[in-house]
Amino acid sequence: MSSRSLILERAVELLAASETGDVSTRAVCQAAGVGQPVLYRIFGDKNGLLTAVADQVWGQYLAAKRAAEVSDDPVQDLRHGWDNHTAFALANPHAYRLVFASALPSRPAAADEAMELLRGVLQRVAAQGRLRVAPAVAAQIVMAANSGVALSLILRPEQYPDVATSIAMREATMRAILADEPVEAAQAQRVAATTLRAGLVESDAFTAAESALLIEWLDRVR
Repeated sequence: MSSRSLILERAVELLAASETGDVSTRAVCQAAGVGQPVLYRIFGDKNGLLTAVADQVWGQYLAAKRAAEVSDDPVQDLRHGWDNHTAFALANPHAYRLVFASALPSRPAAADEAMELLRGVLQRVAAQGRLRVAPAVAAQIVMAANSGVALSLILRPEQYPDVATSIAMREATMRAILADEPVEAAQAQRVAATTLRAGLVESDAFTAAESALLIEWLDRVR
């Protein structure tokens, strides 16, 4: 095992066992059997180590999401994704906080990949004509709501003792972004435009210039 892998492995273990959600570089080095100069040479500083730790822990979760079987119902996939996100947060509270509630100067790559995977699911929802807003906007709403309730469960367990709070928030968010019920004409136009725009992403019926023009027109409607 390389020094980097060994240090990361020990840091992940110490973070998971920590009562405060913090680890010292000295403790990590002692656990890994290396000197602090080795850690700083590989990771730069403590923040660099913590960023790598976040990506390491999140990497396993995101690998499972990447490998997840896609169903014919993207809305149900969205629900499963929300619940899995919350479950991961509760199982890995310190690593979760590193991504969503820390002041790390370098952003863990896991955060961007999690958002990209979410946008992919919402793109499929939009392609079925079931999304009220653009997939990118819906992804921001869902991620903000999901991470917000997850952090509440982690940081304020006395106020949020029941994971059912996450389910309630999930359904409220779904009602806000989904178009399962009949909508007024103006809203119907926006839903249709969002659906058509989503379909252009995977269509090869138009040239790049034609697709860009169509997207510009559709964005005016939305």
